[in-house]
Amino acid sequence: MKRYTVAVLVNNQYGVLNRVTSMFRRRQFNISALTVSETETSKLSRITVVFEGEESVKQQIINQLYKLPDVYSIKELDDKTSVSCELLLIKMKNEQNSREDIKTAADAFDATIMNYSKDSVVYQLAGDTQKIDDFINLMRDYTILEICRTGIVSLEKGGSTIRKVTNF
Repeated sequence: MKRYTVAVLVNNQYGVLNRVTSMFRRRQFNISALTVSETETSKLSRITVVFEGEESVKQQIINQLYKLPDVYSIKELDDKTSVSCELLLIKMKNEQNSREDIKTAADAFDATIMNYSKDSVVYQLAGDTQKIDDFINLMRDYTILEICRTGIVSLEKGGSTIRKVTNF
């Protein structure tokens, strides 16, 4: 199965996110990652959805999304034509015997210390999903206390914007 990233520009109103995610649920599509934020205008929100499936599944999802009244535009994003990023916060146990190894690994991945205490260290790492996954897998050799990660945020390269693709 292929992984797809779709950005959906919607009216920034109460209940819109629920309607979009309910469409996925009703059709039994699994969302791998989801991010939502207000855009350059407070009237619109951008929902970025990552899911896996076949081409026909992706097309069905896009067609169903366009039927929702609050959807303004939809844009499929891929690695070649867009810039994507994810954020990770990971809390590691601060132990004398592993402290230097964890710091060396964090430095190699350009992770930043966000909080340091006697008991734990919280690192922040931004990058593509593979980089985040690789860092987490490396940290599994030590004591991970907590992980929190965002979904993908993604913008198309160049001068084109999602607002130029409308369903009106």
